[in-house]
Amino acid sequence: MTCASLARALLMLTLALAPLAAPSPAQPSEEWERLIDLRGPWRFDIGDAPDRAEPEYDDGNWEALFVPARWEDEGFFGYDGVAWYRKRVVIPADLAGRALFLHLGRIDDIDEVYVNGLFVGRTGTWAPHYQTAYHVYRIYQLPADVLRFGEENVIAVRVYDHGLEGGILEGRIGIYENRALPRFALDLAGRWQMQPGDDPAWRNTYGDKTAWTTVTVPATWEPQGFDGYDGYAWYRKRFWVPEDIDPDDLVLMLGKIDDLDETFLNGRPIGHTGAIDEARVEGHEWQIVRAYPVPPGLLRPGAYNTLAVRVYDGMIDGGIFEGPIGLVTRREAARWMERTPPPPDAPSSTKGFWRWLWDRIDAPDGYHRRY
Repeated sequence: MTCASLARALLMLTLALAPLAAPSPAQPSEEWERLIDLRGPWRFDIGDAPDRAEPEYDDGNWEALFVPARWEDEGFFGYDGVAWYRKRVVIPADLAGRALFLHLGRIDDIDEVYVNGLFVGRTGTWAPHYQTAYHVYRIYQLPADVLRFGEENVIAVRVYDHGLEGGILEGRIGIYENRALPRFALDLAGRWQMQPGDDPAWRNTYGDKTAWTTVTVPATWEPQGFDGYDGYAWYRKRFWVPEDIDPDDLVLMLGKIDDLDETFLNGRPIGHTGAIDEARVEGHEWQIVRAYPVPPGLLRPGAYNTLAVRVYDGMIDGGIFEGPIGLVTRREAARWMERTPPPPDAPSSTKGFWRWLWDRIDAPDGYHRRY
């Protein structure tokens, strides 16, 4: 057995034992500010149907359950299985442009979350490969293009309880802003296009666009129609860049990707993490926050631009699964990195990190590599 395969085997063992680990904190840390309190009555019904995620679904005859609480204490004693929670909430228009997250506390055992009918995240694994996540404090990013600011929004949570207590159990339920995140020059979280497979032409074009699937970024691809898929896939996003952005002072942040990636802006490579051509996963790459400097003259202000991200997943979860996702100034990237754990092979200080970063920019094309 090679060192790499041994490391992957140990990772599998760690994940198998994850439910036995110490629970996540029951309350968010001080970096979070709650903007909307969602504790109180939610609509609730046992059973399962996919249209329950849709904002137009009629839940008028559902029960009103207090959240957070065990559903056994709210009139459903002894029930094990799937149930849905729904909540309608107006998000004020003045929250547009802020980094918003949904905190759902601790849920027993598995959940999927939808906002306005769009998937935003899942914790735990459904059958046939069931894995509980009862100990995990749920936090889901709310991309701006999923929300309706100044209007009513519908949050729908699908929950599966395998046994004993079930439901949205505890926590400071609400919509929060993460004050520790970088201030984006352009937020790129939200809806992207994704296609399994590996075609070099996808750096420049969709090819057959009907074959692509709309997915939410950041989130793993398994619960978005690609359950059990391992291998290569591509993400693409077309986005408008305002004229007042300085295109030569930016860093593209792509958060964490499981496992390897190669990233292109307007068809040109700007960075990669890991040995993606060889599909060689060492085991630590999924922990690295991607930060790729944008080469001068490549980004086009006052026009549409296109990102294409080639991803390879070795096993288990895959995709662009955790933020931050967007363009930030170099100063803002440095400020954020100073407060964030560095990649495993990088110096811990901000100054050292950026020296490490720039050392990995190859002249003359600025292709940034991270191993």
